[in-house]
Amino acid sequence: MRTSEKQVKPIEIDDINIIENEKTKKAITAAALGNAIEWFDFGVYGYVAYVLGKVFFPDASPSVQMIAALATFSVPFIFRPLGGLFFGHLGDKYGRQKVLAITVIIMSISTFGIGLIPSYETIGLWAPILLLIVKIVQGFSIGGEYSGAAIFVAEYSPDRKRGFMGSWLDFGSIAGFVVGAATVALITHAVGEARFAEWGWRIPFFLALPLGIIGLYLRNRLEETPVYQQHSEQQAQKSKPQKFSFKEIFVKHKRSLLVCIGLVISTNVTYYMLLTYLPSYFSHNLGYSEAHGALIIIAVMVGMLFVQPVIGYLIDKFGRRPFIFIGSFSLIFLSYPAFVLLNSGVNYQIFIGLLILALSLNMSIGVMASTLPALFPTEIRYSALGIAFNFSVVIAGLTPTLTATLVETTHNLMVPAYYLMICGVVGIATAMYLKETANKPLIGGVPIAHNIEEAQELLEEFHETIEQKIENIDQKIQELQQKRQKLADKHPDIA
Repeated sequence: MRTSEKQVKPIEIDDINIIENEKTKKAITAAALGNAIEWFDFGVYGYVAYVLGKVFFPDASPSVQMIAALATFSVPFIFRPLGGLFFGHLGDKYGRQKVLAITVIIMSISTFGIGLIPSYETIGLWAPILLLIVKIVQGFSIGGEYSGAAIFVAEYSPDRKRGFMGSWLDFGSIAGFVVGAATVALITHAVGEARFAEWGWRIPFFLALPLGIIGLYLRNRLEETPVYQQHSEQQAQKSKPQKFSFKEIFVKHKRSLLVCIGLVISTNVTYYMLLTYLPSYFSHNLGYSEAHGALIIIAVMVGMLFVQPVIGYLIDKFGRRPFIFIGSFSLIFLSYPAFVLLNSGVNYQIFIGLLILALSLNMSIGVMASTLPALFPTEIRYSALGIAFNFSVVIAGLTPTLTATLVETTHNLMVPAYYLMICGVVGIATAMYLKETANKPLIGGVPIAHNIEEAQELLEEFHETIEQKIENIDQKIQELQQKRQKLADKHPDIA
């Protein structure tokens, strides 16, 4: 038997990229702030939807006003894939840092612009049209925000701590939502509901601009990610640099695309249900005051803030897949009991119901920022993730509008629970097809450590893995030789 051996250069200590903790912290802070601005707007918009319905759709019934305001929230999601495609291509071609500096300022200016739009009584039909245009611009810029921020953090994070580091990105999401919702509650309390409905609702949107300026300042001070720098250097050394191809994304990475879509849908439907739809559900369907419903959800979200880094730490220890399974199973079996508690009318039971949904969400969202960038190679990571993530968000973004419509037409207050149970099934299917990514280098990148000691440990693990693979191959060869010998003994004429 003739065998051929492929010579592979063994990995050395110099092949491991060592990134200082200080640089990683700066990258996470800048990325998380942009994410916080995105969810600050979601938090504000979810809690002022009832006011926006009156300001921009005054002639409609209260139910139609709420649905119209939530629809204005959902429609811009259609434009997010275009933003993901546009900014993703730029991010793969020119770098992550430059694109993230652009998205954060567009996002903050468009959010600020919502507060400037005159009411329907002032400019008529142009008021809802302008609101929709601003939300579309916002959706386009957000299309490049989360996927880019997740990639930025992942490409700056040590392999062993990518889950923990990535968890701070979604910590920023929850913090932004909490600050947005708390801002609405404080302003409502300070000026009263009548004045808030008249002009006070504009103030939270104005706050997005100074936050965006801070985010731009932080992101402009960052260096490009080490992973992308290495990729750029490799491309520069080639006589024919690799060209971008959408066909490659859809043909070679079909499984990764489907896993990404499934994970994002199951997670973000829960996100938008809990954080954007439930405030309106409490006020419109259950008859609570806006402030009362807001305070309960804010309290639960503050609890989520502290759980998020813990989940990030645990997924580095035990892997990503177990937590997706836990979160998905809890949606399937606990969503209905949770909504029974939400409809009980008793504060502590409402709090427990929200806590169940929040912990289910924590399990899934804690995995997102570290798992999604690991699905694709460096050269197409931003484009592929931008397409898959934002296509999924289009579906998830319909959650507030679709749920509100179904509740109004069926008069069944348990519709949101059924919706979440379906998403749990999607999450289970996704986890089954997901390959574990914990403690592994990103595709197309070298191992990353935060100091020389960790680099040496990674090197030892790498060589131990190679030795184990060689032993497994030797064992399989022996098994095949034994089978061959048995066949030869049975059929000596063939041998």
